[in-house]
Amino acid sequence: MVTPGDGTDPLAIAETVLARAMDAGASEAEVLVSSDDQALTRFANSEIHQNVAETSASVNLRFVLGRRIATASTGRIDEAGLAALVHRAAAVARTCEELEDWAGLPGPDPSGPIHGLPAAFAAPTADATPELRAEGVRAVIAAADEQGVLAYGSFSTGREAMAVANSKGIRAFEERTSAQLLTVHMSPDGGTGYAERAATDVTNIDPEGIGREAAARAKATDHAISMPAGDYPVVLEPYAVVDILDMLGYVGFSGLAVEEGRSFAEPGRRVGSDLVTIIDDSANPSGLPMTFDYEGVRKERVVLIENGVCRDVVYDAQTAARAGRRSTGHGLPAPNPYGPFPLNMVMAHGSTPHDELIAGIERGLLVTRFHYTNPVHPKLAIITGMTRDGTFLIENGQVVAPVRNLRFTQSYLDALAGVSAVGRDLRTLRGSFGAVVVPALRIDAWSFTGTTEH
Repeated sequence: MVTPGDGTDPLAIAETVLARAMDAGASEAEVLVSSDDQALTRFANSEIHQNVAETSASVNLRFVLGRRIATASTGRIDEAGLAALVHRAAAVARTCEELEDWAGLPGPDPSGPIHGLPAAFAAPTADATPELRAEGVRAVIAAADEQGVLAYGSFSTGREAMAVANSKGIRAFEERTSAQLLTVHMSPDGGTGYAERAATDVTNIDPEGIGREAAARAKATDHAISMPAGDYPVVLEPYAVVDILDMLGYVGFSGLAVEEGRSFAEPGRRVGSDLVTIIDDSANPSGLPMTFDYEGVRKERVVLIENGVCRDVVYDAQTAARAGRRSTGHGLPAPNPYGPFPLNMVMAHGSTPHDELIAGIERGLLVTRFHYTNPVHPKLAIITGMTRDGTFLIENGQVVAPVRNLRFTQSYLDALAGVSAVGRDLRTLRGSFGAVVVPALRIDAWSFTGTTEH
């Protein structure tokens, strides 16, 4: 682990590389140093079968010559490795075409050097041992054994240090931790159940509760029945709601998507019911906090949708400059052709208990999660995918039978417009781009277009 005080201080490495880049003729330069100490315990067939750990470090240099920009990276932090990195980046920059719209690197935070949020780091996670993870997995397996099902999954813990320094004066450093336990339980009679949690502090994860949730769902999905395709009201568990936020972040909440005319987001446009508010909030302690982005810019709290109405999108330095804005602190590591993404989305909770979400449906479906989802029409946020690991028929406000998986093709904007109730409980989960904090939702109609035999 590259850490301060042991001779491999990430910010000191960034300063060294930055000085060398400027000595090599750069007009601007940016250095991102990241270090990871990750560990993972895997289990299958209700047995731990693998415990792995990896420590890695990387240095990413953005070398600018006027309007010529080159990016190079290395996993070596020794003297020769850093020298070779600068030499390579300088050589590549001299051969690059100029970027006519290059707006320059971002400037420093007005408050001075950025130091990480205390909420982003938890010592129990940083110090987590294989024995701690094994104890958690044993609790998951014990819950599976009680129900006569098999447990599969993983329990991960990690510590990350990140530093950014650039020639404009940005200096930023943060240490972060994260933990995730996820499991799929499988019944001999065909049922499957999923459960997951993520947290900065591993002690906030309840392995026994996760195991019981997945095991109960696996038994409840035995002997699933077929349902015809069609439009049904649904209750989406938080695991399914994560996919809605992920996809909306991917296709619409980006300054680049707006610039290229492929986003649905327009300030003042209504896209959801009054119950829908989505914010990107990197300081929310319920999520996995981050203080700054991969360009060293302090992350702002960005209201994406407020009471169903589009408010704003996220920006990195370049998209912000072209839009006449300032970066909201959502830059990704260079080179980045994808633009900025929201990495810490939070959906506001409601006041409805979970049982009442279901009680409000006369005939519909309870969906645990989605998988294999892909955009069909990004501008309309039309997505296709399938249900998985727990789909149930609801009749007269009661869950009455498990249902075989269904394929759907659905506008996620229409889904937001149809939100008629929001759960009062929030869960912290991992999405495709980072942590997502979400409730369960009741939606008036969801378009299922196909059936399966499983």
